[in-house]
Amino acid sequence: MSKLKDKVAVVTGGSSGIGYAAAKEFAAQGARVVITGRNQTAIDQAVQELGSHTIGIRADAASITDTEKLAAQVTSDFGKVDVLFVNAGVAFQEPIGQISESIFDELVGINFKGAVFTTEKFIPVMKDGGAIIHMTSVSAFTFAYGTAIYSATKAALTAYSKSASVELADRKIRVNTVAPAMTETPAIHKGQFADDEIHTLIKSKFPFKRYGTPQEVAKLVAFLASDEASFISGGEFTVDGAASVNTFRI
Repeated sequence: MSKLKDKVAVVTGGSSGIGYAAAKEFAAQGARVVITGRNQTAIDQAVQELGSHTIGIRADAASITDTEKLAAQVTSDFGKVDVLFVNAGVAFQEPIGQISESIFDELVGINFKGAVFTTEKFIPVMKDGGAIIHMTSVSAFTFAYGTAIYSATKAALTAYSKSASVELADRKIRVNTVAPAMTETPAIHKGQFADDEIHTLIKSKFPFKRYGTPQEVAKLVAFLASDEASFISGGEFTVDGAASVNTFRI
């Protein structure tokens, strides 16, 4: 497959999970891929696994300075960018009445501010006709206990994305969001979700009785990045096995 042959794709948070799967799919379809992350060791390992068409650059998505340096280096190395997958994000749960400023700042700083300014800094170096894909979540429009701020950041990014799709239309730059439900990544087995019994309960309430896989999400991201999606912009695409339309309470 070569649907992305010779295109330059940047994937933030690309050293693991959905970002890694997307980078792998981009490379398999012929793209030259830049992945970012905060952990240099993880970046180096991912680049080694992904192969010679991939390079890694350490950049903290919450740092505008890091993002400016990232954009400058990518421009120096490749010139223009065809695909920007803004994937870096974090998820924490705190119930209403117990929300801490530190968690609020980290969620907003990475999931919303970081995503917005990653996009803003790359817009000048995006090729006309390019594709921007923002990673959101079904949490942008479905709500669970403790997810108020996380959900708010994803809803805010969705709103920004839709505005961007209109304002960048004159350059034929397409902007879409991909909103997965729980996806089988290492991140979902940490902290308060480390207990396998919790996942067994959640899966039992999902229509497909399982989580999605990073590869399933990556296939959609790669399609939206390709010229086959040339008239798709301003869209919000769920990858959730009907979980977001199933009424249940965890």
